[in-house]
Amino acid sequence: MTSAALILAAGESRRFGGFPKALLKVGERTAVRRLAETCLRERYDPVALVVGAHRAAIVHEMRGLPVELVDAENWYEGRTASVQAGLSALPRELDVMLWPVDHPFVSASTLLALESMRAHDLLGSWFIPTFEGRGGHPVLWRSEVRPRILELRTDAPLRSLLPEFGPQVRRVAVDDPAVVANVDTPEEYRLALDAWSDRRED
Repeated sequence: MTSAALILAAGESRRFGGFPKALLKVGERTAVRRLAETCLRERYDPVALVVGAHRAAIVHEMRGLPVELVDAENWYEGRTASVQAGLSALPRELDVMLWPVDHPFVSASTLLALESMRAHDLLGSWFIPTFEGRGGHPVLWRSEVRPRILELRTDAPLRSLLPEFGPQVRRVAVDDPAVVANVDTPEEYRLALDAWSDRRED
């Protein structure tokens, strides 16, 4: 494996009433622990976790796991600020799998599909999983994407770079509805949990 994994868990979970989404239950584990253990099992190296608003609780949840913790001091400026903090802590030559904790039900098979596409498509640099035509997360970036992300304003969305990369953006169809299940509210969590329980793979 020549990719690092970057897990985002820095936000305040405002739309979830302030309860950290990283600590939501996914089976017998919390969301953030499931993401970390999945990345470690799939041999991403290093696995970095970006923390911010709920740092203490999430760090406690990571005890015993060989995960690098990255503090995003300006997490409140937006997701891009947290991504930039995480990228700055990773070796610049590595490709990066970005996995936000608000997509906690994604199957390991989706990670493998993105990695397989990267291995066979040497012209692609930004790999996005899709389900029924909709793009989601996690996404996989080749190392050459990193400088442009680091140059973004912290309040600019990452997708604003997609037109620049044009044909280098690859959309990878997967049979995994969790890639588009953005868990931002309690209702979205319940729906995504039910769907995952019905098709549970890991």
